[in-house]
Amino acid sequence: MNTLICGSLAYDTIMVFKDKFKNHILPEQLHILNVAFLVPEMRREYGGCAGNIAYNLQLLGGYPQIMATVGDDFAPYSTRLEKLGLSQNHIRTVPGNFTGQAFITTDLDDNQITAFHPGAMSMSHLNHITDAKDVSLGIVSPDGRDGMLNHAQEFAEAGIPFVFDPGQGMPMFSGSELLDFIDQANYITVNDYEAKLLQDKTGKTLADIAQRVTALIITLGSDGSLIYADNRQIAIPTPKPKAIVDPTGCGDAYRAGLLYGITSGWDWETTGRLGSLMGSLKIASRGGQNHRYSQGEIADLYKQHFGLAINL
Repeated sequence: MNTLICGSLAYDTIMVFKDKFKNHILPEQLHILNVAFLVPEMRREYGGCAGNIAYNLQLLGGYPQIMATVGDDFAPYSTRLEKLGLSQNHIRTVPGNFTGQAFITTDLDDNQITAFHPGAMSMSHLNHITDAKDVSLGIVSPDGRDGMLNHAQEFAEAGIPFVFDPGQGMPMFSGSELLDFIDQANYITVNDYEAKLLQDKTGKTLADIAQRVTALIITLGSDGSLIYADNRQIAIPTPKPKAIVDPTGCGDAYRAGLLYGITSGWDWETTGRLGSLMGSLKIASRGGQNHRYSQGEIADLYKQHFGLAINL
């Protein structure tokens, strides 16, 4: 059965400024800010939450179906998905638009200046859950506002369990809208900052939210993750990565592990550890989709880190 992944597909253009922003931005002149940074190092990555999650879920042997809206410039990404064997049946091109893209400039202190253009992502409501067949699980990840609202409602109406993954899209929604998402979803996954924001906007505690869903999963970076499920709080450790290169897409890799564990019917300890391992493997590579592991290698690394065997 397929896992339907609703979310963004985007290009990430990453530039490195070989100095520090603070040396070129004058605090007393912020009202007339006009700066230019020479960036001799630049790379373009394939990204977006849906693309990253699907990439990792396929590594695990899952069956991802991406549902997203893209622009006229999507051809290189489309070629990549074709080579990877990832279905494009539910990727809609919206003429006259760009594919979503982020332009990120990083300095030597790892400070970042980012501009994000949503482009065709804002038209994600043109896609409908009922267009996809043989779906056993879904996820609503950051996307266009109307698309996220519609897809959550359509999953619920179709009786398809889904994960609500608001991510950086959370500020688009009011507290009451977030409560509607919570009540429609079966699972919620957020990072620690997003967990605080979710509480502030809804007026609900984590314990309150956890009672309304099958599981609430909170990722904590290098400190692992915490899963509220079955009236328990389950602490999940993070395996030590072989290198810390780029955190971009680590959360998406974790979510792929969650989706695989849920569809496999695993317990939360096993599912959370797989998600944590996937995030640890990703952080050792630049970009969200450049790490490569076979199912056997992932299973071996799981046993190496956790002392337990899994079948992928």
